[in-house]
Amino acid sequence: MHPRVLLFTGKGGVGKTTAAAATATLAARRGLKTLIVSTDTAHSLADALAAEPGEIAPGLHLHQVDTQKSMERHWGELRDYARGVLAELGLDEITSEEITVLPGAEELIALLELRRHARDGCWDVIVVDCAPTAETLRLLALPEALDWHVNRLMPVGRRVLKLVSPFVRGVARVSAPGDDVMNAGERFHRGLMEVRELLTGDHASVRLVLTPESVVLAEARRTLTSLSLYGYRVDAVIANRVFPGGDGADAWRNGWVEAQSRLLAEAEQSFAPLPVHVVPYLPAEPVGKDALAEVGAAMYGDADPFAAHSVRPPLRMSADELELALPGADRENVDLARKGDELIVTAGPYRRILALPAALARREISGAALRDGVLRVTWSAEGANPRPDELNG
Repeated sequence: MHPRVLLFTGKGGVGKTTAAAATATLAARRGLKTLIVSTDTAHSLADALAAEPGEIAPGLHLHQVDTQKSMERHWGELRDYARGVLAELGLDEITSEEITVLPGAEELIALLELRRHARDGCWDVIVVDCAPTAETLRLLALPEALDWHVNRLMPVGRRVLKLVSPFVRGVARVSAPGDDVMNAGERFHRGLMEVRELLTGDHASVRLVLTPESVVLAEARRTLTSLSLYGYRVDAVIANRVFPGGDGADAWRNGWVEAQSRLLAEAEQSFAPLPVHVVPYLPAEPVGKDALAEVGAAMYGDADPFAAHSVRPPLRMSADELELALPGADRENVDLARKGDELIVTAGPYRRILALPAALARREISGAALRDGVLRVTWSAEGANPRPDELNG
């Protein structure tokens, strides 16, 4: 049985941790065995839940990644090789330890730990409190980007190492990595690709958390486009800290209510057909499981937040056409290029390299168009004279 995996992200400070914790608490109270984890190095989940890692309520488990122990399990051989080379170069042990702590390692390890928990078969729901959007997008793009490099470099690297290993020791006076190191790298790569398969699969989806502010809304729109570019499905938007209207409000609050109402209407239009769940501005910060359960109930109302989503995969390929959903994208910000058996799609600052299946790799692009938030690329019949690659519409 596959667990339902829900990832929460949003601009820093919008309340994504609160939304994630409220969703997990609600799941446990509905009888679903629930795990909540974080890829955010701030580790604010424990603060929001007012609990230490472990089973914090019936059916609700909080997991905080132990980076050191997980690093030993996932990255041990590579790190040991790097440490050995540094020692041979005359660096002391402390410097070796400091250098082999990889930037972004904690987030990567959190993804690999997520895969491990999903494979355990113990959970009905896994809730992931992600880092703010920019870091989350870089993290979610990493497995596929690493796959592109590994598929090209690892086979070459193995062949080169067999040739140069006898000379590396004599000339550079350091050891060349052996098969154990290459195997460790390949295992790490496979693990990240399994994470990507999990998070882009039918049982996983992303929820965007925002506050009704123009700057936040603009970033959320761009995030939706970027997540779709990388193949991740967004199934809901959560609008947090919304001022309730009503009679007797003073002029200051009425001004906020009016401005937020306008932006909420804009959000519903921007993200349609996705549901926008509204969380009112609370009189106090929701800390602890009881307060968070109330937030979860208010957030989703009568909707079932744990049901299988109905969002189609952003990327679809047929014998003659490729479709990639890019909601909110403008033609001016989208670029398309062909390089051998790869299609390179750029949307704003983000780029994805798509490896084409052999049947399409032999054919030329006959046309491309971005309409209604969907990029459609068509191929000419085999042997036909191709039109120049173009992005029209």
